[in-house]
Amino acid sequence: MTAVTAAPKANAAFNVEHVTHVHHWTDQLFTFRTTRSPALRFQSGQFVMIGLEVAGRPLVRAYSIASPHYAEELEFYSIKVADGPLTSRLQSIQVGDEVLVGRKPTGTLVLDALLPGRTLYLLATGTGLAPFLSLARDPEVYDRFERVVLTHTCRAEADLGYRELLETLHAHPELGEFVGERLSYYPTLTRGAFKTQGRITDLIESGKLARDLDLPPLDPSNDRLMVCGGPPMLADLRALLDARGFAEGSLAEPGAYVYEKAFAG
Repeated sequence: MTAVTAAPKANAAFNVEHVTHVHHWTDQLFTFRTTRSPALRFQSGQFVMIGLEVAGRPLVRAYSIASPHYAEELEFYSIKVADGPLTSRLQSIQVGDEVLVGRKPTGTLVLDALLPGRTLYLLATGTGLAPFLSLARDPEVYDRFERVVLTHTCRAEADLGYRELLETLHAHPELGEFVGERLSYYPTLTRGAFKTQGRITDLIESGKLARDLDLPPLDPSNDRLMVCGGPPMLADLRALLDARGFAEGSLAEPGAYVYEKAFAG
């Protein structure tokens, strides 16, 4: 049973979906999947408002959709916040429970907001990985780019959710032919011993990221980037990219990089 007793009611802004799967990675991270309305259409990388009905009113936050656009179910990757208005309740959901899902996906982490390029970098911290789980499983990404680099920075090794999936995506029975050797998954930790350590900004600045992946230094004429994570990481990476001549993009005016401004809480 969930902490919410009132059954959600559909309205113009939300669909009522049912939880089909819940997986707790750690005491701070979990994944859940829901049914998907046939009317919901989204681009890989976008987010929707999701939540629960509390005291007769919707309590919602922005969540990136972790599933690719063609998936039959919707998947979300969430933190657990003990005193968070939504996540304190959402972390207790079980299979069969009802969740509100917004009907209007949006977001800046879409392919059409980027200019054509050679290498696509997907830079994530924590649950900022979610939109890139969608994009990494979208064949169109591999049609547009020769190489895709997905970095995931966390504090501890246990926080590297989806690690096994990303390490074996090249062998996926349906996606393997698209992914091949073009996807490089690059996990790194900021605490504890691990094969790769450090903040992604430091790994870019030092050149270690490029050396480890046998790639040239970031070049605005060839490289495109998507960034999703906490505010400090976003600020640091934007400053780094701006200083290197990368122009921020949008659907109205595609550029060399985009970042997501919405956060779950």
